[in-house]
Amino acid sequence: QVQLVESGGGLVQIGGSLNLSCAISGIGSDDFVIGWFRQAPAREREGVSCIWWGDGRSRDADFVKGRFTISRDHAKKTVYLQMNNINPTDAGVYSCAVWRVTPRLTFEIGQYDDWGQGTRVTVSS
Repeated sequence: QVQLVESGGGLVQIGGSLNLSCAISGIGSDDFVIGWFRQAPAREREGVSCIWWGDGRSRDADFVKGRFTISRDHAKKTVYLQMNNINPTDAGVYSCAVWRVTPRLTFEIGQYDDWGQGTRVTVSS
C-alpha cells in the first residue's frame, strides 16, 4: 500500500524559509514521479515542483523558480521541498503525490495516483 506523509509546514515570516518533507513507502520501483502541489483558500490546487525519483530530473512552476528547490534522498525514501524567500502568496496546504503509471514531469493533477494528507504553510508579516 502506497503511503505519502508530509511534514515540515508551519508558521514562517515573509522572506523566511521552510523545508518540507514527503516520506514515501509502498513503492518498489524507481520509475515514478513525485509532485508537490499547493492549495490556498478559495483557489484551485496548483503544481509547485515535481521530480523523477530515478534520475532526479525535476521541473518547477514559474512562480517558484529561483526560490524553491525539490530534491530526493534514496536512502531515506524522502522528497524534499526547500522553500526560500517565502512570500504571502506561498501560504496554503502543501501536498505531495505520486504518479506511477507512465509518469511524466508535469503537473496533471488527475494523473497522480496517491496523495498525502498535506502540511500547512502559514505566512506572517
